[in-house]
Amino acid sequence: MQQIDKDIQQYLPLLGNEEKESILNLMKVFVRLKQDGGKRSTEAQYSLEIDEAVRQRKANSNNDLEGLL
Repeated sequence: MQQIDKDIQQYLPLLGNEEKESILNLMKVFVRLKQDGGKRSTEAQYSLEIDEAVRQRKANSNNDLEGLL
């Protein structure tokens, strides 16, 4: 295992769910870019991805609030 993998495993448990979700989404973007050969998204595609991320964030926030009730 590389040092970077060890560092990630060390720090990841220290984050809250929202931070973990943000990092996961960022990793997905990196993987997607790598799979697409580094092609840049169009402005429309970028807007769709942002909208989807916002929807997911709101859905997760609602689920977290339901657990508190």
